[in-house]
Amino acid sequence: MLAPKRAKYRKVFRGKRRGKASRGTRVDFGEYGLKAFSAGWVTSRQIEAARRALTHSIRRGGRVWIRIFPDKPITKKPPETRMGSGKGDVYEYVAVVKPGRVLFEMSGVSPDQAKEALRLAAAKLSVRTKFVIRD
Repeated sequence: MLAPKRAKYRKVFRGKRRGKASRGTRVDFGEYGLKAFSAGWVTSRQIEAARRALTHSIRRGGRVWIRIFPDKPITKKPPETRMGSGKGDVYEYVAVVKPGRVLFEMSGVSPDQAKEALRLAAAKLSVRTKFVIRD
């Protein structure tokens, strides 16, 4: 699972999910991409599940790029714990995704194969996505 090696702060604020993505909006590395068109948090488990679905679908034929990284720690308090006594422990890491962000890219496969592989990967993610082709 993806997680940062080190961080400046162990716990961060939740933040806002406003606006559109300003970076990572074009397919730069591969021929085909999976672009988000809703905002949300994508966990490291979801990224790994989508990556596995992609590589399994193309049978290790093409090349896959992951364009997001889960660098935001999410905290959670243990079950049946009373309120108060500070913020909970780090539970998982998420990537903040805004509309327009390219999540995955791939090349070295046919367009039909890429579309099917990215459709399977999109089913594992918690944001709405669409299939895009490099300009």
